[in-house]
Amino acid sequence: MPCCEVPSAAAIFGSFLRLGITAFGGPAMIAHIREMSVRRNRWLTEETFKNGVVICQSVPGATAMQMAAYVGLRMRGVRGAVASYAGFGLPAFLLMLTLAVFYSGSREMPLVVSLFRGLQVMVVAIVANATFTFGWDIGKKPLNLVLSAVAAALFGLGVSPFAVIVGAAIAGGLMFKDPATPPPSGKKEGDAGHVPRSIVIFVILAFAVVAGLYVADGKLYHLAALMLRIDLFAFGGGYASLPLMFHEIVNVKGWLDGKTFMDGIALGQVTPGPIVITATFVGYLVRGFPGALVATLAIFTPSFVVLVAATPFFDRLKSAKYFSGATRGVLASFVGLLFYMTVRFAAAVPWDAVKVLFGIAVIVALVRKVNILPIVLIGSALSIVIFR
Repeated sequence: MPCCEVPSAAAIFGSFLRLGITAFGGPAMIAHIREMSVRRNRWLTEETFKNGVVICQSVPGATAMQMAAYVGLRMRGVRGAVASYAGFGLPAFLLMLTLAVFYSGSREMPLVVSLFRGLQVMVVAIVANATFTFGWDIGKKPLNLVLSAVAAALFGLGVSPFAVIVGAAIAGGLMFKDPATPPPSGKKEGDAGHVPRSIVIFVILAFAVVAGLYVADGKLYHLAALMLRIDLFAFGGGYASLPLMFHEIVNVKGWLDGKTFMDGIALGQVTPGPIVITATFVGYLVRGFPGALVATLAIFTPSFVVLVAATPFFDRLKSAKYFSGATRGVLASFVGLLFYMTVRFAAAVPWDAVKVLFGIAVIVALVRKVNILPIVLIGSALSIVIFR
């Protein structure tokens, strides 16, 4: 429970809106959420916040967005979770929508062409760095790397990534199962022990909206269904959604080509919030403003529902016999999928000596933990100059 006076849902929305305007760096924003909610405002205890980090890393969705929802949930229940989630994500949506509008009207201009030549290289470097970072964490155990290699090979053979992820979860549960341990006695802070009624109503309304789209607009329905499915499988943070989105949008549906999708990822790096905000870009190019709105809501809804529904039961869930192994298998599969994406993106770039050096410089900056925003901004300025 909160350790001081509980703010209203409106105050929670305002606090996370201000934080969301500067939410660059993806998971790094968790430290800023902690500073605001634990140290500065004393809304949560340190222990409760740490429990939230564990939960958010174990369920699908962008981790920083999930932590925003978790803080609101502990403060004001589902209403607080909606307020913090919406406040934190709104700046990213508005900026990405603006960039998508600009992109669709100016991508053939010489200056913009030069800019995106450099941004393509930066995307390869960013995804390669994400692959290395995830791989370094899971590569300490050889069997994880085996699963990653199998996942990359299956993706390369054209197997659906959703099937790969489900298979990896089953394999991980069987290969890495831990002895079942009883959940801790007593309830944790804010643990009601049941799914809130309001989230059940929320899910029913979401299904009704999707059904309405099916009747009213077939393309919007397929866009919504696709983004809902991607988010539901996006364990491991926002980057985990990229191979799923690329496969479905580019390979299966053919709504965008690979270069345009890479441009969307690049634009996602100059917006605050998680990389999964690329869904807004995709939605706008596929179906205009309604597509941007539907894609954005759909890419964030399942993980929000899972977080709210799972939090009261998390102690029991994480002590289940197969849970940790299945999670480990899923994360290993995402390393394989990210590796495949790195290769695929790199193959789409017409490399020369300048681009190779440019890409190496970006990777060095990322490895040295330079903030992603100055990397992209400086890199964009250089791209206009050197890739004319």
